[in-house]
Amino acid sequence: MPAIRDGFESWRSQLLRIEDLGFDEVAVSEHYTGGWAMEPLAALAFAAANTSRLRILTLVLNNDLRHPAVLAKAMATADVLSAGRVSLGIGAGWLPADYRALGIPFDRPKVRIERLEEGLNIIRSFFAGGTISCIGRHYSVDNLEALPAPVQRSGPPILIGAGGPKMLELAGRAADIVGIHVTLGANGFNQKAAREMSASAIAGKIHRVRAAAEAGGRTPPVFQLTPVVVIVDGRRSTAVRPGFTGYVEAHPEEFADSPAVLVGSAHQIAESIERWNTDLKIELWHLGADVTAVAPILAAVR
Repeated sequence: MPAIRDGFESWRSQLLRIEDLGFDEVAVSEHYTGGWAMEPLAALAFAAANTSRLRILTLVLNNDLRHPAVLAKAMATADVLSAGRVSLGIGAGWLPADYRALGIPFDRPKVRIERLEEGLNIIRSFFAGGTISCIGRHYSVDNLEALPAPVQRSGPPILIGAGGPKMLELAGRAADIVGIHVTLGANGFNQKAAREMSASAIAGKIHRVRAAAEAGGRTPPVFQLTPVVVIVDGRRSTAVRPGFTGYVEAHPEEFADSPAVLVGSAHQIAESIERWNTDLKIELWHLGADVTAVAPILAAVR
């Protein structure tokens, strides 16, 4: 997502440029530490109001920070006002620093995942319309009117960011799109997490999602990936995380044939993306923040 620090006109110009270059979607993340400035729902509304074709995705919201019915109403409203251009990316929350900064308990993974699954059921019910009543372990809704009705049939697509087995299985049962991630424990982006970005590890995650979808009688979801390293003609588009990116770049043999590492000319990277789309059905790609660097890849793919 473009930076907010340069003000309204600069940010609006960047959004319009992203749209004009032909990108499909712009992503808004959510953090409350580490210098992250933007509140995602406000940023989503701004992006939708200042573009006409571009889709807007939250990549991803922390389920623990707002009641799912409140979130569903916000997303349904944004869907109506954007003429059906929003997607809801959501996860169970993973960064302890955000929880500490906000004074919110950081529960063990099992509890956060249970809460997310319960929240997703409320969100889906809201998007379906009518009146919602349910009493769960974590949330209660009593005769809530599900208004407004989203423009998109079945509501905005739901992306679940998932890395560990339980989250991948939940994503297979509940998501329209699955963002394939590493398993983020207390140590965050470290060498252990980096090893999950090999081709075999990513394929294993996708297999787990597909198996969960098929077991639930669902059509397998679409897959999204944010590569660790994207370098186009020598120009880096992705951020550097010392213990994470450093490990990947220090072990080229381990990641020589991985969708998480895209290095080369725009045409070479475009060919890799097309191959991984064929082999692993990864259809959506977040290629980093440097629009100028990655625009030639988009042109080559198309």
